[in-house]
Amino acid sequence: MKYQTLLVEIKHSIGIVWMNRPELHNVFDETMISELIAAMRTLNDDPAVRAVILAGAGSNFCAGADLKWMQRMADCPFEQNHADAMNFATLLSTIDTLKKPTIARVHGPVFAGGVGLVAACDIAVAAYEAEFCLPEVRLGLIPSTIGPYVIRAMGERAARRYFLSAEPFTAAEAYRIGLVNDIAPLGELDARINELLGQLIQGGPVAQALSKEWIRTVAGVPIHSDLIKESATRLAATRASEEGREGIRSGIEKRMPAWLGKKKKPVAEKAAAHKVRRKK
Repeated sequence: MKYQTLLVEIKHSIGIVWMNRPELHNVFDETMISELIAAMRTLNDDPAVRAVILAGAGSNFCAGADLKWMQRMADCPFEQNHADAMNFATLLSTIDTLKKPTIARVHGPVFAGGVGLVAACDIAVAAYEAEFCLPEVRLGLIPSTIGPYVIRAMGERAARRYFLSAEPFTAAEAYRIGLVNDIAPLGELDARINELLGQLIQGGPVAQALSKEWIRTVAGVPIHSDLIKESATRLAATRASEEGREGIRSGIEKRMPAWLGKKKKPVAEKAAAHKVRRKK
């Protein structure tokens, strides 16, 4: 599929989605949103893809929504305006529920909806110089569609501050409050992500998808008898599954599981092959 606003590539079983409007700091509009949904769904359905990286071409990850597009939507009838807002909400949900592990590769200024994209990914790695801001209230708006993901990532207390003050904050602060998982110098950002990929590809793909679904099920839920029973049911089911049986056998036989292929090359060497190149 050809995209107007994205560059999508698959290298060494890793899908890389570049938001590609660098001259506009990768602000998104209805076209980019629809293309991101399509790209994520395509990569999700490709059994050869083990993980997905979301990145921004040029000087920064994503500066949020295109304000000219927002203005157009504000002038539309409510039904059309609402349908458009639902499209962005669908994008965030699509990223959040992807079966594959997702990594946000974050650099430069990241604003508003761009912060939502970071929060919707499973893992976020940011450059030291990245800067974040949730400026919606200064535009008379609220961070509503991104709210569930950002609040989940940074916690309610930090959200109360940054949603209401709309003040910028650093990558170090984003790391402290949990919005990003790791920070690194810009020149080492890809190497840090490659290390993560080396770890991620070792997991069983079915087990990773089920683990993501289980996290969404139990996060924030009190531990009760039904949940305990369900946890035992899921363990029994995965233990008896084809992938579970293969994983156990490979551990006993001290060999690589089938999902890593037949090569005996050390995983660390494989990880080095997952080179993610920053777009100029």
